[in-house]
Amino acid sequence: MADCAAAPSLFYADWVHEISPRFARPREYRAQLLARPSFARAVEEGRPYRSYFPLGAPDRD
Repeated sequence: MADCAAAPSLFYADWVHEISPRFARPREYRAQLLARPSFARAVEEGRPYRSYFPLGAPDRD
């Protein structure tokens, strides 16, 4: 349940202000979430809608 709550927040927060390398645990957690097939699929399926994100979407995810 915690992963379902944290995934969107970490995903978009990193777009707004990239998580600093000095915060290793949140960066690792975000990477683990992106490695999950279900989350990776959701990210991939949302790719066509990135232009609607008000602050722009980086190309790194």
